[in-house]
Amino acid sequence: MTDDAKMRAASTYNAAADFFDAAPLSFWDRIGRRTVERISLKRGACVLDACCGAGASAIPAAEGVGAGGRVLGVDLAENLLHLARVKARLHGLSHAEFRLGDIEALDPSAETFDAVICVFGIFFLPDMPAGVRCLWRLLRPGGQLAITTWGPRVLEPGSSAFWNAVRRERPELYKSFNPWDRISDPQALTAMLLEAGVRTSEVVAEPGLQPLGSPEDFWTIALGSGYRGTIEQLDREARERVRKATLDYLSEHNVRSIETNAIFAAARKP
Repeated sequence: MTDDAKMRAASTYNAAADFFDAAPLSFWDRIGRRTVERISLKRGACVLDACCGAGASAIPAAEGVGAGGRVLGVDLAENLLHLARVKARLHGLSHAEFRLGDIEALDPSAETFDAVICVFGIFFLPDMPAGVRCLWRLLRPGGQLAITTWGPRVLEPGSSAFWNAVRRERPELYKSFNPWDRISDPQALTAMLLEAGVRTSEVVAEPGLQPLGSPEDFWTIALGSGYRGTIEQLDREARERVRKATLDYLSEHNVRSIETNAIFAAARKP
């Protein structure tokens, strides 16, 4: 990523931190924990969580490896790291460390890991295979790499309602393509990993739904996710019109849940 792209990502998720752990965004924790469960971490293992966010996968990883292990979470958003540190402290997980940093700058000569996890992060890199190679180099022989990405129809039908409302207000902000669309099916994710020189042992697509107690829950999700970067670029009046149009659509169509489909990939280093 360019420095400008990294600054935009950090700004977006630092802003989203105030809603990131709200109840309607419980899919972060659900999918993060599911990622950890899939690789069966050993007690005492040393784990890197790249793009760790607020600790959705790092916290269960720290629970899994126990006090004799170690978890290092790295992210560009300091506000999310603060949330992760608070959770680790509340859970008594003193062996979990959270550090502001760039996953592309991690040095395998300084430290390697028994497992490397990256949940909803690899697609932010323009050159995803290069990013995977960076993570692969950080693995010890026999170590496991776990990559989780979004499947198709992320947050639909709320996502389309939101972006259609944005397009009516600010056409230049409208996104017809998201970075995760490049690897939103098992075949595309497998091919990307193969391009990086990583042969997967498992790639599984799992459907998911996030219940909405009310249409307002979707706006909370928008504020606590990557959509926040777009919302922050709207003035107060335009933001309210986008919010109202989005929620009106969800209400009129009686939308009670949104899709949170995910794809899990795992590989073991020879």
